[in-house]
Amino acid sequence: MNTRTLVLHGLALLAVSGAAQAQQIFLCVDADGRKELTDSRKGKNCKMLDLPGAAIPAPAGARRGSTPSAPAVAPANFPRVESSEQKARDADRRAILTDELNTENRKLADLRKEFNNGEPERRADERNAAKYQERVAGLKDSIARAESNVEALKRELSNIK
Repeated sequence: MNTRTLVLHGLALLAVSGAAQAQQIFLCVDADGRKELTDSRKGKNCKMLDLPGAAIPAPAGARRGSTPSAPAVAPANFPRVESSEQKARDADRRAILTDELNTENRKLADLRKEFNNGEPERRADERNAAKYQERVAGLKDSIARAESNVEALKRELSNIK
């Protein structure tokens, strides 16, 4: 990408940004020839660009000390769902998640039963210890995954109003 295209892309991004403040903009080139637009000089290979009216948005961290603004208001043409429809959707979602939670709990119980406190029964095809240990490790992983799935489903269920 040539410098002109890079600058034009940078200007387009800057023009799109909303609340912004005027700052100096530098074009920096590193040792590998990569170009970067920045608001601070990062070495001797940076040159300030003359871009009248260009602005860079303030970083997100700069607003930490400010007071929170009013809550966002949906536009007038934003689609709305009737209360009864939303309750029906929430009930459907709760039923689906509850079904998934029950399935995951059954799976977890089966895995724990097969795991047998870290000493599952050996199968006929596991004559060497490596195959057996591999299966035990796989069972441990499966149990951990099932436990995290159960916790995630419980969190999702608790988030439903």
